[in-house]
Amino acid sequence: MIYTTLLNIAIFQGIVLGLVILRSSLFNSQSNKYLAYLLFALSFVLLNYVFEIEDTFTAYPFLHFFDDIEWVFLLPVFIFLFIINRIDDTVKSRQKHYLYYIPFAYSSIVSITYDLSNVAGIFKIPDSSIFIVNIFRLIQLLFAFIIIPFLPLYSYFMIRHLKDSQEKKWVITLLTLIYLLLLVWLITYMTGLFFGLDISSTMSVLALCATFVMHWTAYIGIYKYKLAKNKEAISHFLNNDSAVLYPNLPMAEDSTPQEYKESITADNLYFQKLELLCKDEHIYTDSTLNREKVAEKLGISAGYVSQIVNTITGDNFAHYINQYRVEAVKEMISDPEYENYTLLTMGLESGFTSKTTFYKAFKKVTGQTPNEYKNTSK
Repeated sequence: MIYTTLLNIAIFQGIVLGLVILRSSLFNSQSNKYLAYLLFALSFVLLNYVFEIEDTFTAYPFLHFFDDIEWVFLLPVFIFLFIINRIDDTVKSRQKHYLYYIPFAYSSIVSITYDLSNVAGIFKIPDSSIFIVNIFRLIQLLFAFIIIPFLPLYSYFMIRHLKDSQEKKWVITLLTLIYLLLLVWLITYMTGLFFGLDISSTMSVLALCATFVMHWTAYIGIYKYKLAKNKEAISHFLNNDSAVLYPNLPMAEDSTPQEYKESITADNLYFQKLELLCKDEHIYTDSTLNREKVAEKLGISAGYVSQIVNTITGDNFAHYINQYRVEAVKEMISDPEYENYTLLTMGLESGFTSKTTFYKAFKKVTGQTPNEYKNTSK
């Protein structure tokens, strides 16, 4: 009773948290949507397990069709897409996302078709076709061996494109937890299937571990590392951070006195915070970065961001950010690790959105085209 109660609490938490991420403006990003889908899928896997241990499928046979939907195949897909959507557009554009859903779709169709005969009695699979059905089920197992172990491994390879080291750390931890759950589940399931062993105790432990992943994701992902994207949430996070770095830093809103705004100097604390965001967190690699996003991070208005940058640097916001991007490209050109990258790829990796804007900005900052700079730097 206590055990199923713990599972039900985790299921409820996963569904509610997923809905909050999808519906709330606090978590408005494509990446976070896949995290919500991951929580939904994990909740449904646990729900199926609760149905199984409570013998619900016997009392309500048609619930078998819910169980036939192979939710477990979606877990590696959603964790992978969560990671992919947190990195730059260049890497994302090379991914054929729809291909990752093929094992899930195939397995669900095979299982549902089989139960339309066994459970619903809509038609009867002839004995002569049982061999073909078994072939389909073997392909289903083959998909399990492919998608469950190897897609998370590929996800580890993609994590290297994440720029923020703190974010990378917690995403690696989340991926590792999911990967271990899936790998142990797959080994346990196959052991029970091929050797006829009792795997119920191991499955119970795995289900309990899955509830821990739910709670951990809620605490670490949402509250500690702030997946939230709106002004209030991020301002609160950065203000706490600023309180450590700059204990006397006031929050500047649109109502900041005009005389204070006019006395902007290079030691302006908001400008120093912006410099840290660029130098340490590399926010310029976000190709969608604009004044509004930076304003949210600093807890000030977009107009004040422009005023700070214009007054201190003598340039507009776009040129200020592009200077960091150009410097990043120059470092890549001189780094042997990037010798196989094209210049355009370097530009896109650094946050530029197109070849035209990249070449134009590079020429403006250095007085040379990227090709000219690369040739002269050899």
